[in-house]
Amino acid sequence: METRTLGGSGLETPRLILGGNVFGWTAKGEEAFAILDRFAAAGGVMIDTADVYSKWVPGHRGGESETLIGEWLKRRGRRDDVLIATKVGWDAGLSAAEIARASEASLRRLGIETIDLYYAHKDDPETPFEETLAAFDRLVKAGKVRALGASQIEAPRLAEALDTAERAGLTPYSVLQTWYNLVDRPRYEGALSELVAARGLATTAFYGLANGYLTGKYRTRADLSKSIRGDRALPYMEGNGPKVLAALDEVAAEAGATPAQVALAWLAAQPSVTPIASATKVEQVEELLGVLNLELSADQLARLSAASA
Repeated sequence: METRTLGGSGLETPRLILGGNVFGWTAKGEEAFAILDRFAAAGGVMIDTADVYSKWVPGHRGGESETLIGEWLKRRGRRDDVLIATKVGWDAGLSAAEIARASEASLRRLGIETIDLYYAHKDDPETPFEETLAAFDRLVKAGKVRALGASQIEAPRLAEALDTAERAGLTPYSVLQTWYNLVDRPRYEGALSELVAARGLATTAFYGLANGYLTGKYRTRADLSKSIRGDRALPYMEGNGPKVLAALDEVAAEAGATPAQVALAWLAAQPSVTPIASATKVEQVEELLGVLNLELSADQLARLSAASA
């Protein structure tokens, strides 16, 4: 099974990261534990969550996903073969005090001593990079965090953060997490992807299946009722979305795969990119795991790229 190193982080993962945004929300209890068990048993390594998951659900406070993952780790009895990525700063920003407070809360919910990859969840223009990066650096030096990442940040600001870390001798971001898939390419391609390549970062891509649209599940407006999140796929039904689905169907038939597997394999074939995808049922994670060994030909990749251009 192919693995890749995430930039300068020293962390290695196969070419699929399991998204934890659904845990404690649409995947709970034994079903969630079964999803995590199957992912790890198949050789999956990195689980991606955040301290804010799933605060958007009525009655939730945030931290539900981390808590569930922590319960899974405890009942599993080991974590040496999995990597935990989580995030800080979505609601309260990236001040030194918030990073110190939130990291301790995440460690407690997860029941671990070290976060493998700790992301700034989104850019915080109100807090100087010197303060944010120094706070992160203290966590790294204390052994509470192994590597750092930045999420949802534009290229000029990411470059400034990297320059600040280098100038001050602080631990730099080694991973960028961003929105990227076959029907949302301009969000990443261009300035961000060029900066990632120039600075030797890795990219982890969320919304790799475009809110489920690239699974082929939502082909008509009537299909949107298949999921409580189905309406999020509506924007992709216009523009080149149907053309991309047609290309996915064609390549999937050739490869003996599903459209979702092909969409993720295209992402995994892009330079330095590792896709993130979540599952609410064991059957769904079983399908996602197909990307671990799916190799698309240069011609198939080119046809998908052309359909999505």
